Amino acid sequence: MSRKQGIVLIGMPSCGKSTVGVLLAKAAGLRFIDTDLLIQEDQGMLLQQIIDAKGNAAFLEIEARVLCSLETVPAVIATGGSCVYSERAMQHLRRLGTVVYLSLPLATIESRLRNIRTRGVAMEPGESIASLYEKRVPLYERWADIVLPTDGLGLEEEVAAILRHATPLPRRDGDADSVR
Repeated sequence: MSRKQGIVLIGMPSCGKSTVGVLLAKAAGLRFIDTDLLIQEDQGMLLQQIIDAKGNAAFLEIEARVLCSLETVPAVIATGGSCVYSERAMQHLRRLGTVVYLSLPLATIESRLRNIRTRGVAMEPGESIASLYEKRVPLYERWADIVLPTDGLGLEEEVAAILRHATPLPRRDGDADSVR
């Protein structure tokens, strides 16, 4: 992996972006950035408090602004699941590194995501995990340089797969490599 290139992790809530990101950063010798924590620091509130106080649209705008403020230092960046709603944020993240979508089946996400209403997930009132998944998966696939199916992989296997495949690649819009 080129040290000039970072790695940006995208995917549904509970797919393991932050957990894998810490281990990946250690293995790659890169800085680790969790953008959810940056948003909380910026606003002085937890994610759910921001959504409750300001609404989804304002939260998404705050998220996009924080993401666009990231500097181009080689890092592993774990994003919030809603980052893919912002074209400008995703274009910026692409400049920072290889975008890796940690893909999991809906059933696995549902089994892991027990605190959906308090976790700070940008969802419309009454929206289900299934409808959120249906809306977001095409966006994750659109922005991904690499799609990594992670169901059944251990953390070390995920890190190894990302390190194997997250090298600077020529990219055409809409193209993503699927790896296993």
